[in-house]
Amino acid sequence: MTPDEVGARLVEVLGPAPDIVASVSGGQSYARATVDVPPGSWGAALLAARDDAALAFDFFDWLSAVDELDEGFSVVTHVWSTSLRHGLLVRTRVPRDTPAVESIVAVYPGAAWHERETHEMFGIDFPGHGELRPLLLAPEFEGHPLRKEFVLASRVAKPWPGAKEPGESGHGGGKRAPMRPPGVPAPGEWGPGASARSDPAVASEGER
Repeated sequence: MTPDEVGARLVEVLGPAPDIVASVSGGQSYARATVDVPPGSWGAALLAARDDAALAFDFFDWLSAVDELDEGFSVVTHVWSTSLRHGLLVRTRVPRDTPAVESIVAVYPGAAWHERETHEMFGIDFPGHGELRPLLLAPEFEGHPLRKEFVLASRVAKPWPGAKEPGESGHGGGKRAPMRPPGVPAPGEWGPGASARSDPAVASEGER
C-alpha cells in the first residue's frame, strides 16, 4: 500500500469525520502516511492500526511530543508493519492547560517508557498508564525541560582547584606538556623532514 492508501484505509476504518485527516509526510522513500485525530480517538486509532488486516501495524516504534506554544502540544507516534513493510504516523493535539491523552500501553506495551519520558519532559498525562514515575530525571526535579518556556540554567565558568591540567584553574603552577596516547609520535618525529630530524648526523650538520 502507498502512504496515501494507508492513511485513507485508517480513516475508513475509524469512520470519516471532519476532525480525522489523512496526509503524507516526507517524500520518496521517507514518505509516511500521517493521520491526525482528536484526543478522544487516539486509542481507537492505534487499536485499528494494529488490528486491521490491511494495515497490520504490529510494531511500535516511538512516541513523543512537540510544544506548539499557544496551540498546545502535538503528541505523535510512529508504528510499523513488519509483514507489509509500511509505516504510519498518528498525531493528536492536546490543550496546554490540561495536556492529557489516553495511554496506548494496552495496545502497544512498548509505549510504556515513551509515555513516561513524554510525561516527564512535557508534562503530558497519559490516563490508563498507571506508572508515570520519573524515567530520566531525579524524582525531586521540578519542571518539564522540553517545554519551550522552561529556562535552562546558565553555565557559570569559575576557577576550580580540580582542573585537569596544572595552571588551568588560575591558582598558579606551571602547565605540564600534554601527554600523548601510546604509539603516537611527537610532532617532530613525523611529517616532512622527520627522517632528517631523527638522524643525528643530519641534525648536527644542520646545526653547523
